Amino acid sequence: MSYLDIARSLASSAAQNGRGIATRPRDRQPEEPLELYDIEACPYCRLVRETLTELDLDVLIFPCPKGGSRYRPLVENLGGQTRFPFLMDPNTGAALYESGDIIDYLHREYGDRLPPGRGLASRLRLVSSFTASVPRGRRGLRARPAGLAERPLELYSFEASPFARLVRERLCEMQLPYLIRQCGRDQWMDWVLPAVRDRLNLNYRPSQRNRQRLITITDMVAIPYLVDPNTGEERYESASILEYLDYAYQEPDTAPRAV
Repeated sequence: MSYLDIARSLASSAAQNGRGIATRPRDRQPEEPLELYDIEACPYCRLVRETLTELDLDVLIFPCPKGGSRYRPLVENLGGQTRFPFLMDPNTGAALYESGDIIDYLHREYGDRLPPGRGLASRLRLVSSFTASVPRGRRGLRARPAGLAERPLELYSFEASPFARLVRERLCEMQLPYLIRQCGRDQWMDWVLPAVRDRLNLNYRPSQRNRQRLITITDMVAIPYLVDPNTGEERYESASILEYLDYAYQEPDTAPRAV
């Protein structure tokens, strides 16, 4: 991971115009996580992931990069077409293609306000999503050989995080399923970098549920944070997480290697 790579990811976040950062926590959460068959680099998938962050909905991601063979065939079996994004909601039995339909569904089922609509604002949001894909090139688009994960990994993330994006791209390319635990910002102190909070001795008390969980687990909040139930490994820092993934899952179609 280079400084140029980080700069390009920051440019992608800037192109999202602030979407996929903030969240509005809700008391009502689905009993089971939503399931999204997704390509990290796909602009239409990004629109759905932004909405999931904004609505504070955890989601189980099944990566379907081009050339992938683990989950792409399953999408056709489940829905009759190989198109992305594809959302399944085990809580209601809903199964939907088309980002606009999925976003409308999420707002109706789990939101506290009306869907954003399909007018000019929606088209501008799509343009921004396409623009956000440009700095990343082919990252998060095509499959690479990788080992198998018997159980989904867990990633504490929010959609527009430039550092979490680097991890999601690698997980997508390696076709490793993972549960996103949304950590969108819902108070001003969430916007302050952890190092700055510590230096200023701010009495940081997160109010968002998964940020509270991080405080309980690790006594700090920084994004991304990866938990691998297959090996027991837990890591902060995108560079460290990428190093771990490349080592633990480097052998195609095998169980992860212990670190």
